[in-house]
Amino acid sequence: MTTEHTHDDASQHVPKVGGRLRKIGWGALALFLAAFAIFESVKYGLPTTAAMLAFFALPDLARLAGVRPPGLPYQVVHRVWVPLAIAVGYSIGPIVWPPLFTAGLGWLTRIAVERAFWRGLSQSG
Repeated sequence: MTTEHTHDDASQHVPKVGGRLRKIGWGALALFLAAFAIFESVKYGLPTTAAMLAFFALPDLARLAGVRPPGLPYQVVHRVWVPLAIAVGYSIGPIVWPPLFTAGLGWLTRIAVERAFWRGLSQSG
């Protein structure tokens, strides 16, 4: 029985360590994305800054509009794939409009900050 308790105790600690490492990773990504978004905003001016800030606030604006979990609009606003597709698509595509790219960076930054410091996708807030 002692062996079972030790095994159970050890397995309970693994998610906490993994959770901390995941939060550290999201935090590092948030810092990088924020620095990159600020760099792009300074480089291209007010429209890019406005786009970055608006999309950084997008989850809050969606919540104020009544978007709640677990619906599809909530999933879209809080998933990495949509803003990542915007940033990558802009980087390799023919469109040249910097506010679009900084909007994606702002949105990605917000998701990374939420996952690092506040909550993951599954929790409401």
